[in-house]
Amino acid sequence: MINSSHTVQRLDNHGNANTMTDAQSAQQLQQWLISVANERDKRAFAQLFSWFAPKILRYGVSHLNSSANAQELLQDTMTNVWKKAHYFNADKGAVTTWVYTIMRNASFDMLRKMQTQREEMLSDDIWPLVEAQTAEEGEYTDHLMQKEIKRYLSLLPDAQQQVIKGVYFQHLSQEELAKQLGIPVGTVKSRLRIALCKLKQKMGGKL
Repeated sequence: MINSSHTVQRLDNHGNANTMTDAQSAQQLQQWLISVANERDKRAFAQLFSWFAPKILRYGVSHLNSSANAQELLQDTMTNVWKKAHYFNADKGAVTTWVYTIMRNASFDMLRKMQTQREEMLSDDIWPLVEAQTAEEGEYTDHLMQKEIKRYLSLLPDAQQQVIKGVYFQHLSQEELAKQLGIPVGTVKSRLRIALCKLKQKMGGKL
């Protein structure tokens, strides 16, 4: 959990910085957010951005492992704060709690996206080698490697075996396979990602 600062600075009407206590800080954050919600006040949003930015960046670097990802998390979080400010309810919690909830949700979305991208890249690691082996030995030969691949495939659930065999051994497009199986293309893509990930783990780098 990110701890908020004990004090925060704001600018008065003359551009001078004033230091606030925790209670004053919470009240000021709420006023800024309400101004954003009700008036789309860009100056208030800039104040919110300046207050939350260093905290979100620290969280992003810690949990997403790079400053670039942290910057993306900051942009996603504060964009959602701007868009969803009218949903804030002071009776249900502080502004900090509300913003950090948005930040964590954005972080989870980024992590899921990063995991999906890694899984989609697995085919680049596995299948060129499999296809090269197949070309050399002939499709479905008794060669030890081919047997081993088929053995690992047999350990997958039937639904995942279907998409692997359909795409990589029957050379069907994902759209053709979806039509053949009577399922959405999105389901084929999802099963394929999961199957590739499991197969990679089971084969333990033996390819």
